[in-house]
Amino acid sequence: MKINSETYYHIYNRGNNKALIFFEDDNYIFFLNQFKKHVAPFCNVYSYCLMPNHFHFFLRTKDKLLFEKGIKNFFISYSKAINKRYNRVGSLFQGRYKASEITSNNYYTTIISYIHQNPITAELVTSMEEYKYSSYLAYLSKKQTILNKQEVIDWFGGLDQFINHHKIMLDDKQLNKHDD
Repeated sequence: MKINSETYYHIYNRGNNKALIFFEDDNYIFFLNQFKKHVAPFCNVYSYCLMPNHFHFFLRTKDKLLFEKGIKNFFISYSKAINKRYNRVGSLFQGRYKASEITSNNYYTTIISYIHQNPITAELVTSMEEYKYSSYLAYLSKKQTILNKQEVIDWFGGLDQFINHHKIMLDDKQLNKHDD
């Protein structure tokens, strides 16, 4: 997919052959630091979730060319570091990252909740508060972050509604799971 400036995207990818892309806690931290260094200056970040074998970001690009250069450098730097550290060769990721354009304002809250609920869906944790490699906890914290927290909180109508929306979507997902 071709990336455009000033456009909202769900960016995601997974490990080659669905293999792990994160092997220990330090990898998640390094990944986020590399993202912050290479990509964050060229986009607004709204949510993310790093899973053992894949990741998700919801963001809005600022400058198309700088974003594309930054994300390329980000993936190269992370892959090289992982390959060196774990004495591996070859592609870490399954091809180029995927980018789905998000054009509906109404879908912003849905994609954010979807991203935050990934660890529960994968049965890694039983609550979003338990998973430390997602942006969900950053919304509950007063700490400085790369996220555009206030903009997101406003989309939901406040922090209480943000939390409530996530729980309602999760409850709906759990109900639908039992109906299958």
